[in-house]
Order: sequence, then structure tokens, then C-alpha cells
Amino acid sequence: MESSKKPIVKGQEEKRVPPEDQRAKVIEWEDYEQELARLCSLTSALEESKRKKIEAESLSRSNELDQMREKLESRKLVMGNMSMHSKVVKEKVRKQEEQLSAEIRSLLTGGSSLSVANKRMQESSRSLAGEKGYGNLKNLQKLLRARQQYMVSQVSLLYPVKVVIRKAPEQELESFSSSIKSGVPDGSKPVDQATPTISGLHLTVIPFTKMSFFTDKKEVQRSSTALGYVAHAVSLIASYLQVPLRYPLRLGGSRSYIRDYTPSIEHSASSTTLDSIISTSTKPVEFPLFIEGQDSTRAAYAVFLLNKDLEQLLNFIGVKSLGPRHVLANLKELTRTILSPEYIDM
Repeated sequence: MESSKKPIVKGQEEKRVPPEDQRAKVIEWEDYEQELARLCSLTSALEESKRKKIEAESLSRSNELDQMREKLESRKLVMGNMSMHSKVVKEKVRKQEEQLSAEIRSLLTGGSSLSVANKRMQESSRSLAGEKGYGNLKNLQKLLRARQQYMVSQVSLLYPVKVVIRKAPEQELESFSSSIKSGVPDGSKPVDQATPTISGLHLTVIPFTKMSFFTDKKEVQRSSTALGYVAHAVSLIASYLQVPLRYPLRLGGSRSYIRDYTPSIEHSASSTTLDSIISTSTKPVEFPLFIEGQDSTRAAYAVFLLNKDLEQLLNFIGVKSLGPRHVLANLKELTRTILSPEYIDM
């Protein structure tokens, strides 16, 4: 047994003696298993360390790859935003170019129009400075106003408005004033008054304010006839001056009417509710310029509208009205101003 426990490599040592640093380690048989186990554990530990090292390197590279992917995605997102922004900027630039080109075209068109207008203005200036210019226009205007004077003079001959003085038991529409304004106390005896007439007819105030059974019918007829004369004269003068009346007239002598195109408002209430229903009518409302058989309030309003037409004509020639009650006085002032020499040079 002892001979069998001798080193195995003994025979080999006799044949070949290696260098001292390359000599094989001699392991006793009793220590072989321990040494083998130690070598196995070292091998497994080495493999385990290699595996962990490989895993650590793999994990590190994987993390680096993930980081690179994130950076790449962020770069892609930035590039996408930049691409979208560039598209928006391109579209905006394109629209601005189109707008600028349209403005340039409009400027070119405006420049050409301005040049044409400038040429026309120069031609107009030359024409005004010539024989058929402003001087000729003034002459034509004077001829027109002279013709208007002639036509209005014919109207004044047809319907002369004169001032007469008479003892009137009734107050005249044209001379109506309060007792305080005239300086006459209440209840005093009426004095002689200067009142205008048209073709010898007066306009009295009583038929328009207080109509009764005892009212003088002839006085009412004379007032209606006088209003018909005034309406006809106003219509003729307005046509000669080429002024459309605000309140048109429907002539009928002593049965004339005046039209009001102001929308009328009618209020009606039901039995169950108190709400008022407002209906607007576009049809003109006619008011009578006479009293017989009519409401005196409507007739008075018709006289008021007739005086408004006279006021419109007076304002057209640059003259102020004498007041809402002075119908004949306003008509006389209208004819006097038109027939004056200053009217031609207005």
C-alpha cells in the first residue's frame, strides 16, 4: 500500500526534469478531492463573475441604448415641431405674399384711377374756366330764378295776400295773440286789428277751436275757401322751386286735404289684459283743410301741417318762419322774398 501511495509522476521526473517554475504541483491523494472541489468552486466563481460582468456590461449598454433612444425621440420631436413651425411660417409667408400682391394690384388700379380722376379734374377746371364754366352756370341760375320770380308773381296775382284793418268781433287766425302779449287786459273790448287776407278772405280762429250750432256757416265756408287758396298757392310755388313737400296736398278747392306720411300708432286693449297693441300703418293719413262735417281737431292739425309746408319753403330760400299760427303771413313773406331783387343773386 505504501508503494502505491507514491507520487504518480515519479517515473516522469526521472525521464524529464522541467524548470522549477513549470513544475507540476504535487498533490497528495488525500488532498486531491479537496483540491478538486476547490478548483471547481474557483471555476464556478470565475464563471459567475464573468456572467455578472457580462450582465453588468449588457445592462450598462442597454441603459445607454435607452438613453440614446430617448435622445433620438426628443430630437425627432424637436425636428417635427420645427418642421411644423416651418410649414406654418411658409403658409403665413404665402398668404402675406398673396395679400401684398393684391394690395399692389389695388394700388396700381388706384393709381390709374387717380390719374384718370386727375385728368378729369383738370378737364373740369378748364371747362369751368372756359365759356361754359362757372360764369355760364351762374347766368343759367339767374335765368332760372328770374323764371321762378315770374311764375310766383302770377301766383301772387291769382291769390293776392294783403293786409287790411277791420273791426272784427272774432279773433283772426293770423292776428291771434294772448291778451298779455297785446297789452289788453282780459275782458276788454277788442280793438281794430291789421290782419292779412288772401283774395279778400280771412282765416278766423273760432271755427277751428270752438264749433257749435250757432257758428256762422258762411264764416266757416270762407275759412275753408281761404285754406284752399293757400294750399293751391303752396303747391304751385313748391313745384316752381322744385321742392318736394314734406306733407303733400290733395287739392279740391274748399275741400282740400293734406297728407301726413308719419306712421300712425293705434292702441287697443283686450278685456282680459292691459297690454296695448301698437300697429304701424304705412298708408298716409289725410287731414281736412275745412271744418264743415269734420272734427275741428283734425282740421286744426291740417292747418298746422300746411304751415309746416310753408316753413319748409321758407327754409329752402333761407328765410325763417314767422310762427305756427301765421299761415297767410308766412305765405306773404315767401312771395315777397322770391319777388325781391336779392333773390336772383342768392
